[in-house]
Amino acid sequence: MAIWKQICVALGLMGIMALGTSALVPGLFERLGLRSAETAEAPKSGQGSGGFGGGAQGGAPDGTRPPTEVTALPPAEGRIADRVTAIGDGQALRSVAIFAETPGRVTSISVTSGQKVQAGDLLLQLDHEAETIALERARLMQEDAAARLERTRALRQSGTGTDVQLREAELALRQAELERREAEYDLTQRRITAPVAGWIGIVNTEVGAQIGPQTEIARIDDRSTLLVDVRLPDRLVGRVTVGDPIRAEALAGGFGPIDGRITAIDNRVDPASRTLLVQAKLPNPEDRLRAGMAFAMTLDLPGASAPAVDPLSVQWSREGAYVWVVRADKATRLPVKIMQREAERVLVEAAFEPGDLVVIEGVQSVRPGAEVVVRGAEGGASATAGSQTGASP
Repeated sequence: MAIWKQICVALGLMGIMALGTSALVPGLFERLGLRSAETAEAPKSGQGSGGFGGGAQGGAPDGTRPPTEVTALPPAEGRIADRVTAIGDGQALRSVAIFAETPGRVTSISVTSGQKVQAGDLLLQLDHEAETIALERARLMQEDAAARLERTRALRQSGTGTDVQLREAELALRQAELERREAEYDLTQRRITAPVAGWIGIVNTEVGAQIGPQTEIARIDDRSTLLVDVRLPDRLVGRVTVGDPIRAEALAGGFGPIDGRITAIDNRVDPASRTLLVQAKLPNPEDRLRAGMAFAMTLDLPGASAPAVDPLSVQWSREGAYVWVVRADKATRLPVKIMQREAERVLVEAAFEPGDLVVIEGVQSVRPGAEVVVRGAEGGASATAGSQTGASP
């Protein structure tokens, strides 16, 4: 190829490279002392929308930023809840084990396992033939003693009887009455009845079985209300009282929260565990709960008061949590220590001053010392925040 052709090709390549470089590196022509057509026609700095402090940035003609509109409210007052959770076992309000007073053979059973019974209902019957015969004999002896006493009184009135004979007849009648009462008592011992109302458990005997005083026939539980024993830390001594509400939830699940109340408090702290034993009652109107179930018991006690702020107002940095407060129409960054989180508020420890407003909306646009204008939560000019603090925006 001729030398002049090589020169033309090289110049063409250099031109293409220069155009590409100018497109990738803006202002290259200006730094080289050259001006392109677009550069020549471009407006000067500060006359268009590309300069700092221009009208597109919302700045004032003198370069100052306008006040930032925010939503702010004064901090509310809350109380730090002291929540304690412990595990407790439920027990029936009354639980009675059924035993026979005397040994005997079961002749009939009048209840089934799981049946609800009332106090005095017949549970089972023991053989009672001998006791029935003894009662009949005692009644006959009482009738005979009563007739003898009447004859002795008649003889005494006629003058043929003595006072000694009268006293002996009265004593014999009294003795016969006691023997009848004893026979009636022995007969009642052959009937085993329910001492309390409730639900009877599994009956541990059958008709024809021989039972004795050591044989547990069944157990009756009055579970209309359950009692739960809970051990609380000793730091709650003096703070928990009878009647305080307590919430329970069965560890088995599926029952939901159950609201109960503390009904008894022990008179001493266990020195081994440093815990205080309290007893709570849980209503069981639908008979869904059973004695022996485990419950997670939660007790909420009011603690010290603390400022409460909206969760949206809490921000984070390397130094920790903080909020923006409005003081004298200017934004101030105030460090806070979170004491407790709740669904709709956060309890904090901070050096709030009277009249402070905590910024809830617009926190991303706030800068330290910047002027702010407080508006309402609906976006309009706020009279609510200002009226609560006595400051006007």
